[in-house]
Amino acid sequence: MSASKSKVTNSLLRSEKKSLFRFLSLYIGIIIIIISLLSFYYYQSQEKLMLAEQRANLAKYAYIQTKRLKVLHHFFDERTTYPRDPRFKSAIYDLEYAKIFSELENEKVVFEEGTYRNGNYIHLVKTLDNFYLGTKYLIIEVRDDGAWQKDAWKNILGYGLFSFFLFLVFGLLLAKRFVKPMRDSIVLLDRFIKDTTHELNTPLSAILANIEMMDTDVMVEKNRTKLNRINIAAKTVSILYKDLTYLTLEQEKENIDEEIALKVLIEDRAEYFSILAQSKNLSCQLDLEETILYIDRRKITRVIDNLISNAIKYNKRNGIIGITLQDKKLIIWDTGIGIKEDKIPLVFDRYLRFNESEGGFGVGLSIVKTILDEYDIKIEVESTEGKGTKMVLSW
Repeated sequence: MSASKSKVTNSLLRSEKKSLFRFLSLYIGIIIIIISLLSFYYYQSQEKLMLAEQRANLAKYAYIQTKRLKVLHHFFDERTTYPRDPRFKSAIYDLEYAKIFSELENEKVVFEEGTYRNGNYIHLVKTLDNFYLGTKYLIIEVRDDGAWQKDAWKNILGYGLFSFFLFLVFGLLLAKRFVKPMRDSIVLLDRFIKDTTHELNTPLSAILANIEMMDTDVMVEKNRTKLNRINIAAKTVSILYKDLTYLTLEQEKENIDEEIALKVLIEDRAEYFSILAQSKNLSCQLDLEETILYIDRRKITRVIDNLISNAIKYNKRNGIIGITLQDKKLIIWDTGIGIKEDKIPLVFDRYLRFNESEGGFGVGLSIVKTILDEYDIKIEVESTEGKGTKMVLSW
């Protein structure tokens, strides 16, 4: 019972992880954007609050400096030293924004603004009604100690990370509820496949055995045709049965790797499928070189059977199936209906079929990909809708 549960769990992992990854990627992306925007507005609000607090002091300094400029203006013949103050720096500009005198550390002045932060300094721009010493604009500068910045970043990082992890936990709980219907559906489908496989075994074995034992020489042509149709149908079901058996019963079996003569195996499987190919009047072109591959015979047979079966199933009547084996490469191609370009990356997804008129559970190519990945065999899909499909295996 536990082994059965383990198989079901394993079958869920890939599709469930994909859905979880897509959902969480989108969810985390949105959360990061929201937290970043809130952090930006919080940082700006803290800067404005700091400037508001500094504005009173700067206005007081500006008033003091204006009085000093007035005195200097009236007694300029006696006093020529610009008034300074250890608490702030200042500068004066005329009506044309030309500098009259400046002791500013940062001389980049924005005349349109009242109080603003300029790098590590804070400026206040005050417009004078009386042109003392020709001054129109008085600039007061104090150093920004950056304490508000440290507090702001501390709060942003602290509350931001706390909010992120809080939303992440919420997202994981939400994601589990999100994938639960899919999990339930896959569990139900897996259970159905297992039950179906079990029920198919006895009648299918009986049909195939009795077909083999029949003497077609004594049959009339009409009965031979009927028997041929039964044989085609039985072999079609047999392929599906073998896929389901592998999926539910044999997948976890230990590999028995050996040197497999691929040319002989492919010829044998092509002969097995010949009756199905004849039902659609398909011709088969074989170009096979002697090749040895070290692999589990049961698994490579599943790969070849599925690829040939698909080439027949999705081919057009009077079409062609080609199998080429050479230079560590196996190519199986057909002149069938092809696959839409946007669907090609999805061909190995389990339970996905690209033609609803054809039967099956959509597990064949998923099994193929799982086996090939296990043995580090690369598979590429080349397909043009309406022209055919080519499967290229290389190792």
